[in-house]
Amino acid sequence: MCIAAFIWQAHPLYPLLLLQNRDEYHNWPTKPVAWWDVDGCEILGGRDEVAGGTWLACSRQGRVACLTNVLELHHVPNAKTRGDLPILFLKSTKSPMEFAQQLITDAHQYKGFNLILADIPSKSMVYASNRPKGEDINIQQVSPGHHVLSNANLDSPCPKVHLFYARKTTLPYYIAMKSYRNANGHWRFDPSFPTLQALRLRKSFKQMLNKYGNNEVMVKEMVEKLMEDKVKADKSKLPGICALEWEFELSSIFVETDTPLGLCGTRSTIALTISAGEEVGFYEKYLEKGVWFEKTINYNIQK
Repeated sequence: MCIAAFIWQAHPLYPLLLLQNRDEYHNWPTKPVAWWDVDGCEILGGRDEVAGGTWLACSRQGRVACLTNVLELHHVPNAKTRGDLPILFLKSTKSPMEFAQQLITDAHQYKGFNLILADIPSKSMVYASNRPKGEDINIQQVSPGHHVLSNANLDSPCPKVHLFYARKTTLPYYIAMKSYRNANGHWRFDPSFPTLQALRLRKSFKQMLNKYGNNEVMVKEMVEKLMEDKVKADKSKLPGICALEWEFELSSIFVETDTPLGLCGTRSTIALTISAGEEVGFYEKYLEKGVWFEKTINYNIQK
């Protein structure tokens, strides 16, 4: 599961400053941040080598897309790859709102997603999600301020509390929301159930930005102090939805846990900064074959 914290249009130096942890199997084929060409559009970001999509990327024109999954027990058969959504937006010339509204017709064809779409030159940011199932796509303009995005609605995070295995060859899914039955008797998930680590990240993110004040932010320090937080929750405060030890292992911001399919957890941390002068800094700390690497790419938004 992934978690992100960002400040939007509320800092004197940075229209956007975003931190994100990506959780995945350590052996999942992944490319670190780099420029890659998609139908003539240059995109900067990491890449899923299995499905071909991305979880966080930006373009030379100042467009940004960030994706987290809504993890669930039952998936849409033959679903489209949700990692394609950031790419489609970055290639598009539509505004964030226009692109999100365009998704209304086929959003149900994707697995559960939370999507942040931003266009820096127009100071526009939109959040879109196709969950809960059976309901209209959730689209909202993102207001200036501090935000946290986990695996439920924006600023309404959910707990990383349950590990489900269907078969040995099936990826484990962290059932990230409290279950309940709807009027039709089908199991649903409550996206408003709070997660302790997301609440802690939001608080510490604000505190650290306040410490810097109006000065330049040291992104590596923020990554180290915020996104590498391995502190786990007090067991007495866990929701008790599943096995206590699983809830405990998944209760930190930086996750690392062993499973029958191998190590799984945080394998990429990104700090994306866009300055008032439209200078973009893309820093990634990523895990490759058991070794941590760092990479930074800087560029200016094209007018």
